[in-house]
Amino acid sequence: MIPDDPIVAKVRAIRDEYARSLGYDLDRIFADIREREAKSGRTYVQFPPRLISVAEERHEEPDQHGGREDSRGR
Repeated sequence: MIPDDPIVAKVRAIRDEYARSLGYDLDRIFADIREREAKSGRTYVQFPPRLISVAEERHEEPDQHGGREDSRGR
């Protein structure tokens, strides 16, 4: 176990204060981050959503024949 790091503790305290200032509301936090990005004047990369297959959604593994089977062998 890593001993308490004062830098990590400070970062966590700042993060907690930020979240507290927005009521720990993820929608408000996300909106605030987007607003800060827009005001910064910087260009940010945004990737399109990646669609997952049904097999990935079920956490299936490829079978030995290249097909897909779930963890129960189906």
